[in-house]
Amino acid sequence: MPTRRLVLASAGAALLAPQVLRAQSGWDAVAERASSFDQLYAIAVWRAGEPVLRRVIRGPGEGATYNVKSVAKTWVASLLGAAIDRGEVPGLNATIGDLAPGVIPEEADLDVAGITVGHLASMQAGLERTSGPNYGAWIASGNWVADALSRDMVAEPGGRMLYSTGSTHVLGAVLAEATGMTLLEQMRTRLGDPLDASIPPWLRDPQGRYLGGNQMGLTLDAMLRFGEMHRLGGRWNGERVLSEDWIAEAWQPRTRSPWSGLGYGLGWFLGREGGQDFALARGYGGQLIAVGSEMVMAVTSDPNQPARSEGYFGNLMVLVREGLRASA
Repeated sequence: MPTRRLVLASAGAALLAPQVLRAQSGWDAVAERASSFDQLYAIAVWRAGEPVLRRVIRGPGEGATYNVKSVAKTWVASLLGAAIDRGEVPGLNATIGDLAPGVIPEEADLDVAGITVGHLASMQAGLERTSGPNYGAWIASGNWVADALSRDMVAEPGGRMLYSTGSTHVLGAVLAEATGMTLLEQMRTRLGDPLDASIPPWLRDPQGRYLGGNQMGLTLDAMLRFGEMHRLGGRWNGERVLSEDWIAEAWQPRTRSPWSGLGYGLGWFLGREGGQDFALARGYGGQLIAVGSEMVMAVTSDPNQPARSEGYFGNLMVLVREGLRASA
């Protein structure tokens, strides 16, 4: 199929120049708006795999490793896809009781054993959240997996969205049991190595398990490559990283955020703008990977300030929408 670039080239220079000017002005507008946000550290955009914008405004600087906060949840969910692709996890309906019964504490509700890995990845475990006002007490507990799994069942598994770092931490623990590899080893060998992305060690729980869903460090380029790999259906530099089937599953809305109104799949927030579907990996403070049909955008921000849907995250969504329009 001819690309937009080839079609434009065949139209001749007289038609090409106005198109380029309009596209350039669109990215200039995105860059100018991004520079006006005092929480924003850096932004980079690829269109159809080609860099069109890169602006490091403040913060650690070019080439730095950023704390991407809950963007890590999307990477953990992708490791679930990698384990399913390899047959180490039989599918999304595999349960905690099937894969890792030893992580379930005695005081857990009887229904906990039936929570599936799909429920954990889609924030539909049904357990009381460990995020938000509950996060500090959860982190202060002596066993983060046991604490998350011994909480009250406040919804049916597979029901409403209950955004909880505890869910992805449990998922990480289950994946470690199923694969025989730590979460760090999985991150490095199954995502970092094929994407040529360095993944340093990060926070571990009292049992030595790497925190599933927070505090990971990534460079801007690692974020872009991860997004582009998904845009290309699971391939990077000609190498298969994740299956197309997994990405189709991950981008299928299963529930909806009560705060942003966006859909949620398996580790991805999902929406639609101007007839174009998009997927978001989102982290506290304004860390973001946005993937559209032609665009991948990576944003890093101050990880110590909030980014609420009606505040700074709303501002970032304006950038995403402008980027999607500019890339169309």
